[in-house]
Amino acid sequence: MESTVEARIADWLDEKLKEPEFADCFLIDIHYSEKANKLEVFLDSDTGITFDKCRQISRHLENILDTDQMLGDNYTLEVSSAGVGRPLKLPRQYLKNIGREVEIILTSGTIKIGKLAEATDFAATLEELVVTQEGKKKKKELVQTIIPYEDIKKTIVKISF
Repeated sequence: MESTVEARIADWLDEKLKEPEFADCFLIDIHYSEKANKLEVFLDSDTGITFDKCRQISRHLENILDTDQMLGDNYTLEVSSAGVGRPLKLPRQYLKNIGREVEIILTSGTIKIGKLAEATDFAATLEELVVTQEGKKKKKELVQTIIPYEDIKKTIVKISF
C-alpha cells in the first residue's frame, strides 16, 4: 500500500476482519484516488463475499472516516468483492480457485492456460495440455508445472459458460 490513506484503511480493516462474523474474509486491495477523493476497497472470502458483508464493512469504514475526517466531508467509498475479472493477488485466492481454468501471464511474457491444480504459500501448480509432434503424430499430454508467485505477472480466472 503506497499512501498513508491506504495504510490506515488497511489497519482499520484488519481489526474488523478479526471479528468472528468476518473471519473468512480477507483484504485484496485498496485504491485511493486523491484527485477524485475516491476510496475503493476490494475484499474476498473463502466462502464467497456477500453483499451484506460488503455493506457492513462499508458502514464500519464510513463511521471511522466521518469521525476521523481523513478524507474530509465529501468522499466516495466503494466496498466490493474483488470480482471475477480481477487478477488473483494472494495465495489465499489461488487456493480458493483450485480446479478452475486460469490464464497465467509470466513475468517473461509467456502466457499459460490450464487448470489450477494446487496452490501453496509460495507457488501455484498449473495443469496444462501440451501437444508435441512425434514424427507425423501429435501427442497430447497433461503436464503439471509449478510456478512460483514471484514469476507470475498476472493470473485471471477464465470463465466458462
